[in-house]
Amino acid sequence: MEKIVGTNLGNWLVLEKWMSPFIFDGTDAEDETWLARMLPPDELDRRMKKHRDTYISEEDFANIASHGMNLVRIPVPYFIFGDRPPFSGCIEYLDRALEWAQKYNLKVLIDLHTVHGSQNGYDNGGLTGVCKWYKNNEEVRFALSVLERLAERYARQPALYGIEVLNEPISFSVYMTAPSTGKARDTEEAKGSGYVPMSFLKSFYEEAYHILRKYLGEDKAVVFHDGFRLGRWGGFFKKKGMKNVVLDTHIYIFAMENFVPFHAKWVYRLYMTINARQLKRAGRHIPVIVGEWCIANRWAQKFLNNPEAEEQCRRAYREVAEIQKYVWNQTAGHIYWNYQLYRDKGKPFDEVWKNGWDLSRCLKNGWISF
Repeated sequence: MEKIVGTNLGNWLVLEKWMSPFIFDGTDAEDETWLARMLPPDELDRRMKKHRDTYISEEDFANIASHGMNLVRIPVPYFIFGDRPPFSGCIEYLDRALEWAQKYNLKVLIDLHTVHGSQNGYDNGGLTGVCKWYKNNEEVRFALSVLERLAERYARQPALYGIEVLNEPISFSVYMTAPSTGKARDTEEAKGSGYVPMSFLKSFYEEAYHILRKYLGEDKAVVFHDGFRLGRWGGFFKKKGMKNVVLDTHIYIFAMENFVPFHAKWVYRLYMTINARQLKRAGRHIPVIVGEWCIANRWAQKFLNNPEAEEQCRRAYREVAEIQKYVWNQTAGHIYWNYQLYRDKGKPFDEVWKNGWDLSRCLKNGWISF
């Protein structure tokens, strides 16, 4: 396939509260698991159906293709097949997405984004502050069964690019510094949480690969997240005889800014130079994609909501976009997070920093182009 230029369709089949907080109205739930626990089943089904029916449409696939992108990455939950109550399944929406993608000449990367017990303790893992999925063999086997059923269902679908085995299994260093660590709503439930060891991850990835390859021809990619350990994979995949595999890494300027006291273009250039070296080193062994990134940054953000600084704002976002794209274009491709936050694109965000995460608005504002 040509170099990937795509966008994520996050918050559609896997909820993230910060992206659409109004779905959580009437509860103080911070993640999808607690939303399901707090709402009566009928109300949960009603909200989820309304959201899934309206959040992404065929029109969005046409719009994505019109901007020169060639792929969508679709995060899916472990309960996608509807066999883990109280959650309602959503496989029919993925069916629809593959059909729309084929119609508009887009490829689809299916991404298993959550597992029961969570692989990272983030809200995007479904359960904030809890990270102990890998310790539960029954749930590990269940995750593999979900991957197998997805592969069997879509193996002959022309629009399928591949399947990503698991999103963001967390490393020791990231787990120790993550803001969600230690923030579980139920401290008893969180007991035993910790980072996902490299030894487990390698074993899980190898088994997942062989399960997927039972159904997927070698024209379909098997994608592995680096587990926030881009430099530690070396020739692992090649040594294991894996073919058409891709390593996914997620790089955010916005996250880097949490550890740096100043926000300026030269800082971002330095950060990108460091990342470029790491990406090049990893790319010697396996094709690498930047599966999540965005142009959100505090330098450009300071010009937002100031009519007199509109041009400065546009220029700052465009420069940050170009700095990143220059590096990403030296890899096998990149996928923006996220296509949109609010479905209503005219509705102002509750917090100004969200603007740079919404690709639809960034394109409309002329902050980025592909």
